[in-house]
Amino acid sequence: MTAPHAQAPVTVSTFTQRFSATRRGARLARMLAEAEAVAWGIPRGSAVFDALTLVVAELASNSALHGRIPGRDFELRLLLAPDGSAVRVEVSDTHPRRPTAPPAEQPPVPGEDGGRGLVIVDALALRWGVRDRVGPGKTVWADCPLRLEQPYLH
Repeated sequence: MTAPHAQAPVTVSTFTQRFSATRRGARLARMLAEAEAVAWGIPRGSAVFDALTLVVAELASNSALHGRIPGRDFELRLLLAPDGSAVRVEVSDTHPRRPTAPPAEQPPVPGEDGGRGLVIVDALALRWGVRDRVGPGKTVWADCPLRLEQPYLH
């Protein structure tokens, strides 16, 4: 009989926090995501840091502005891949409407507010999507690369 092999531990770094569904809550979500990114060794001011925090800002802002139900919060969850290659950003809210990016042939109207958030997320993330969550609402997620050899624009 052979001795069992010790399995290497798998460390998953996560950050989860609920925020008020307000502009202030979205701003706080971005600021705490920035602090977590620095704690994970992502250099402040680097291209990957800026892209990650912009994705968090866009998804949190969308949740606070378009996914808001009075009296309900939104949740931000960050998951650092065990190999350090990416961070999954998840923003969950209780609104049933699912976001969709505008078609590529329909660019945002100059001078108008809105219509750019998911276009930015699509440009910066490896992939993004929407899924149902336990309870009411949905989770919008995006996988953000943390290595420069992975292109931001596709």
